[in-house]
Amino acid sequence: MEQGIIQGVEMGGSVGQIDMTVWGLFFSAHWVVKGVMLVLLAASIWCWAIIFEKVLRMRRLHGHAARFEDDFWSGGSLDDLYERIGQRPLDPMSAVFSAAMREWRRSSARGLVASEFGRSGLHDRIERVMQVTVQREIERLERYMTFLASVGSTAPFIGLFGTVWGIMNSFQSIAVTKQTSLAVVAPGIAEALFATALGLVAAIPAVVAYNKLSNDLGRYAGRLEAFAGEFSAILSRQIEETD
Repeated sequence: MEQGIIQGVEMGGSVGQIDMTVWGLFFSAHWVVKGVMLVLLAASIWCWAIIFEKVLRMRRLHGHAARFEDDFWSGGSLDDLYERIGQRPLDPMSAVFSAAMREWRRSSARGLVASEFGRSGLHDRIERVMQVTVQREIERLERYMTFLASVGSTAPFIGLFGTVWGIMNSFQSIAVTKQTSLAVVAPGIAEALFATALGLVAAIPAVVAYNKLSNDLGRYAGRLEAFAGEFSAILSRQIEETD
């Protein structure tokens, strides 16, 4: 890097003779600054992949949930709905329904609904099964959210590290060339600012997406909790009506 700067000064000290493009700044940067840029670039690409996957997945889940609720509240038989869903539900709401119905059928097959004690225990088990299923499904949906939060909080500081290193190289260039012209300082400063920019490019979308996705996941979790409560009430009435 220092040799390229010196050549730029010997050719007239003009800043325009130095490659100040994005690729030029990257290839002329110190290896530490290059490492910082590559880490931030990789983090940004991975963040965008997570964002697109989460957004598309949430849209699909809301669509599946709407169709399932239409079938559930259509007045048809819950046993027929369970037979259609089978053992492989397509969305978390169907999974909550399947888990509750599976526990209901197992207890009915064992004759545990006959006694009052058995009915009380069945209701508690069904509620626990649905709560566990809701928590497990939400944990799956929250996968990689921690990465978005980490990038949003650490990427600016990683970029700042590259900035500090680039400024240090600028002062070293001044010491080596014995020149204080802009042609000597500009490349290192440009590298430093480029590293800072990459840090912000990685951090800003990660923070915005994390807040948006967290809000969407919270609403969806509330939707699952509401369905679990309504279905628990329905099963509770059926248990009480069982002789």
